Amino acid sequence: MRLTDEQRAVVEHQGGHARVAAVAGSGKTTTMVARVLHLLSQGVPPSRILVLMFNRSAREDFQARLAEMAPAGQPLPDVRTFHSLGHRLTQSLTRWGVLSPRQLLTADWQLERLLRQATLQALADEPEAREMALDPEKLEALAQFCALVKAEMVTPDELYARTDFGDDTEHFVSAFMHAERLLDAHAQMSYADLLYRPLRALEADRSLLARVQGFLDHVIIDEYQDINVAQQRLMALLAVPNAAVMAVGDANQCIYEWRGAHPDTMLERFTATFGVARDYPLSTTFRHGHALALAANHAIAANRRRPDQLCLATDDNPQTRLAVAQGSRGLLDELDAWQRRRGRPLIQACVLVRSWALSVPLQLALLNAGVPFRLAREDRFVFRLPLVQALAGYLLLARRPERLRDSEHLALLLSQPTPFVSRERIQALANRLAETQQWPPRHDPLLEGLKPHQKRTLKRRWALLCELPRRASWPPGRLLAHVVEAVEAEKVLKRAATRRDKGEEDVRLLDVLLEQAEEFSNDPDGFIELLRRPVENRTDGVLITTVHGAKGLEWPLVILAGANEEDFPHYSRDNPLSGSRLEEERRLYYVAITRAQEHLLLLHDAGDHRPSRFIAETAVEECCLIARRLNATNGVYENGAYENGACENGAYETELAVSRREIVEPYLERLGRDLPLASRPEGVAEANPWADDFVVGQWLRHAVFGDGEISVVEGDPANPVIEVRFRSAGRRRLIARLAPIELLAGETA
Repeated sequence: MRLTDEQRAVVEHQGGHARVAAVAGSGKTTTMVARVLHLLSQGVPPSRILVLMFNRSAREDFQARLAEMAPAGQPLPDVRTFHSLGHRLTQSLTRWGVLSPRQLLTADWQLERLLRQATLQALADEPEAREMALDPEKLEALAQFCALVKAEMVTPDELYARTDFGDDTEHFVSAFMHAERLLDAHAQMSYADLLYRPLRALEADRSLLARVQGFLDHVIIDEYQDINVAQQRLMALLAVPNAAVMAVGDANQCIYEWRGAHPDTMLERFTATFGVARDYPLSTTFRHGHALALAANHAIAANRRRPDQLCLATDDNPQTRLAVAQGSRGLLDELDAWQRRRGRPLIQACVLVRSWALSVPLQLALLNAGVPFRLAREDRFVFRLPLVQALAGYLLLARRPERLRDSEHLALLLSQPTPFVSRERIQALANRLAETQQWPPRHDPLLEGLKPHQKRTLKRRWALLCELPRRASWPPGRLLAHVVEAVEAEKVLKRAATRRDKGEEDVRLLDVLLEQAEEFSNDPDGFIELLRRPVENRTDGVLITTVHGAKGLEWPLVILAGANEEDFPHYSRDNPLSGSRLEEERRLYYVAITRAQEHLLLLHDAGDHRPSRFIAETAVEECCLIARRLNATNGVYENGAYENGACENGAYETELAVSRREIVEPYLERLGRDLPLASRPEGVAEANPWADDFVVGQWLRHAVFGDGEISVVEGDPANPVIEVRFRSAGRRRLIARLAPIELLAGETA
């Protein structure tokens, strides 16, 4: 097993706790396998070693690689997930009579049934609130709340007070208590209880600790940045008194704060929990080339809660190409080039999105172009989304009035967006309307029990359905906008959402559909057909998944779509970015771009959507220029040609102006390479002293793009985002404080 010096240092670590900061693609699994084999070779009994992996697939992969590398007949240590460790502890404490026996709820429907019962009990005196509380999305949010209470080891009141679960969730605290009583009464437990119950028992009765401590000498924990408070506290108990804990992970890839992870877990919290630790870097990636390594360093640099560590590439890595493009056309062109010019299959490509709503225009573009694709979650196919089905149904009704007599069709349209009425009631009402074509009289039993605003909502929606056939000649964009306004879709979606960000994602889906409808202004039937077209996952197609779903994976081609302000980073007028949320979004972006091996395409939308600030922070063009010069000095030339400024021996005569010398210079130093870099243009400091002087019409000079005229100034006046029309490089958006620019005196419009 060939190891780098950094990897070998980790493998041969002697005594005490250790933290291993491993950048994406740095071979941490290989290093951990080598560490375990090294411990075994030093005579450490396998039973005294515990390896903890983040999930089952990671555990199975680690076990397979360990068995492959170990000498024949070598007994191997325990490799577990936290859930399996908790299950084992629960069995022991149950056998000792400390915990009562309970059955694990393994099916989603079992947990949903439990939470439905708990919700009904919590709202026993509020019958009007029950229907909304029993909505599947509300129950899903309640499940997340209950799990987070146990992950954070806090009271439900404390958690609810410090988190935002949206409107109509005030019953969550009470529902949690009722759910706990139901679990106890029925001798059941959830997955969260596998750690929560034994940890509470151990912390409540210190005399138990002697029965679980002292069995381990070494604990190795993978993806340590993603563990929660309960997991960390449990390990603190089990590692006492003599076990050395080795935490392996990357605080820059902590993207699960919504389920209890914290970037500080890998930083300050580790030493606060376990004491002094030896720090080891795994800073060399084997996944991608210099351009992407530099881009990743630029992308994460603005975060304060991060390790002081650079990601480095080797000359043997793929020469990763970086590019920025716009809209669905950019997506289709890239996939076409991947297949036709490079002869590569689509299964080697992945399209990443910040949220599933952002995948809708991509799905429609791929469907329209006949490009095969597959989704990591089949329920996110555009035609399977209830809101999309309903909006397509409104358009279809305008074209086919006979659908007013279709009770199933009416039920769909009456139920989306939700009128906060039960599905059974809506179906019964749809059956009557399809038959009579008239709204029921005021005292009809069918309307009995509905609140006045529910009656008004359903009656207005029926009136809308009756008028739609008269608007059949309207283009789909106009008709869809009329429907969205008539049903107050944005207001309803925000109110119905279990979390603020979920409501904003649903509203974004509306925006996406309206934008797409505008592109079919002359073909309403084509747009309806596109929304309703049944499609299944194609095994030979490009994968579409979220950034969260891509964690730990890699592809030769990665296209990060929806890189727009307000989409990524995600925020809105009602939900502005805080400093900590911006850092979390930046970590998510860092994870996204570091999935690529050979090519990364950053895709922002056209129209009114502004490119994400993260694109500017990444300094794509600059990183590509540096990488080309590094490759040239190493004897590698693109297309067999020298780059401008390069001599035959690969040396460079011309200087390269860079905006972040504090990133580039240490990178070159670590590689042992030397490139002539230009100083920051005169008058440009780290904080731009003439930021207030940026005005539309002002001319400036960029170290890479040359001369250009400012056409837009927006954002913080002390550090605005500016759009510049360059003579030779077209339109570019720049973060004023970071861009290598100087104003040209006396040149304004």
